[in-house]
Amino acid sequence: MTRVVITGMGALTPIGNDVASFEASINEQKVGFEPISYFDAAKTGVTLAGQLDDFDPLVHLKKKDTKRMDLFTQYAVYATAEAMAQAGIDETNTDSNRFGVIWGSGIGGLTTIEQQTIKMHDKGVDRLSPMFIPVSIANMAAGNLSIRYQAQAISTTIVTACASGTNAIGEAYRQIKENRCDVMITGGSEAAINADGIGGFAALSTLSKEADPTKASLPFDAHRSGFVMGEGAGSLVLESLEHAQKRGAQILGEVVGYGTSSDAYHITSPDPAGTQAARAMQLAIDEAGITAAQVGYVNAHGTATQGNDSAESKAINQVFGTDSSVLVSSTKSMTGHLLGAAGAIEAIASVAAMNSGQLPVNVGITEQAPECPVHLVTTENRDQQVDYAISNSFGFGGHNAVLALKRWVD
Repeated sequence: MTRVVITGMGALTPIGNDVASFEASINEQKVGFEPISYFDAAKTGVTLAGQLDDFDPLVHLKKKDTKRMDLFTQYAVYATAEAMAQAGIDETNTDSNRFGVIWGSGIGGLTTIEQQTIKMHDKGVDRLSPMFIPVSIANMAAGNLSIRYQAQAISTTIVTACASGTNAIGEAYRQIKENRCDVMITGGSEAAINADGIGGFAALSTLSKEADPTKASLPFDAHRSGFVMGEGAGSLVLESLEHAQKRGAQILGEVVGYGTSSDAYHITSPDPAGTQAARAMQLAIDEAGITAAQVGYVNAHGTATQGNDSAESKAINQVFGTDSSVLVSSTKSMTGHLLGAAGAIEAIASVAAMNSGQLPVNVGITEQAPECPVHLVTTENRDQQVDYAISNSFGFGGHNAVLALKRWVD
């Protein structure tokens, strides 16, 4: 089977609008939460979110393009511009028929759906924009990326809630591994900081109502109270090793395994036993051809909700053992939860950590929850040379997706 490497990465997050600033913010343990300013959130009881207040789409898009793209698509194009520039893929070195896109989003064009629904209510159904459907449907990030870069192989969208970004990367990995494509654009984007997004998740009682940014997102902490909504995108360019080496590309890391499973348990709650989450991890490790003992870091889904963190801890211990030295952290303690984009930015964080030898700290924890007995990354143990990492994503509906990643060594 073909080996699959990463040759480009792009990030748009609450703690950095490119990979370099995103990585620097993680290393500085920067928390990216602030009072919600996009709408009046007072009635939701939720105060904070991970917003992109300094996002300027015109850095990578023309003004006319922004009128034909929901924010989640703008975010996808923005992050991918960085990834593609780093990868150096163009028509001179890549066959467009062997170049595809698989993108993830948990919700798609929620901002446009909200705006147009209000317009219909206030002014009548005949006043809906003719672009309402083409802008809001969830496949349009992938569609726009395919058009922009003339990627004419598979172009598809994964919608598996909070597992979308990881599933997208895993399915793109399979396209190359199984020799269907040479190059793939993949990742995820989300733009759900609006009345529908915040109000809907608040109604589910999944969002933290903490007003102090340093206490709002506390994965694995005894005082965790829910997640903080984030927004943005993560984009990766995957490539066959042969294709990358032939054109002299810089290789950033390698995708070596992908595991999926379903809890088949509940539409929102994870299986408390963590059985299928553990199975997804083990499948990714098995495909990588390594043992659990070789994995040095787990980028946890770690939402800071009661159910997820305890179930994930059980799953990690089922795979690695309760006496394992594998280090665990959730970068959602800094970025918040980017829903369908979470797995993409967390894969980028994992690759960056392996390359720098500095693991992301599980920020904000003051008292580790007894039901979460995993070995967390702290300021004291963060400096580690890790050769293999796994990145976990678990979505509403029981979707479990795990990537196994390898540090690249020439």
